[in-house]
Amino acid sequence: MSGQHVAYIRVSSVDQNTDRQLAGVKVDETFTDKVSGKDINRPGLTECLRHVRKGDTLHVHSIDRLARNMSDLLKLIEHLNERGVTVEFHKERLTFTGEADPFQRLQLQMMGAFAEFERSMIRERQREGIAAAKAKGKQIGAKRKLSPEQVAEINAKLASGETKKDLAREYGVSRQTLYTALEAV
Repeated sequence: MSGQHVAYIRVSSVDQNTDRQLAGVKVDETFTDKVSGKDINRPGLTECLRHVRKGDTLHVHSIDRLARNMSDLLKLIEHLNERGVTVEFHKERLTFTGEADPFQRLQLQMMGAFAEFERSMIRERQREGIAAAKAKGKQIGAKRKLSPEQVAEINAKLASGETKKDLAREYGVSRQTLYTALEAV
């Protein structure tokens, strides 16, 4: 019996388009994630791994779409191959069946190392960008929900006996936001 052809597609954010991945590849089932590939805790990947069976072929556009670090990549490929699932990476033109092939394993490790390196470079550029923005005085992260003046008002009201629960409601914030603002002072 010939198994199913299953596609796994991943982009890093919800506004990115998945159309270019595996265009023209005929598959029976497609699983998609629109999240970072920093780890393997992804809903689409989890469903895909539950779905595939012995004899199936998992089609992935490129190695970095499946995993962004060497450890996760090797574990995923090994796990799938042990279950009798073939993994095919279209961009790199690599297929992994689980057969003992030292050259195939070397190729996987090299391509995985490049994917991991690329992820590290992205994170480094992100850190540099954040540091540069902070140096220019730009707001990093979410805007504060309570101004310093509001926090001072809240402290005064707390001193006069009002409850944090009532103050949170009055200022239109959650109690956790109120607690966090009070701790930051």
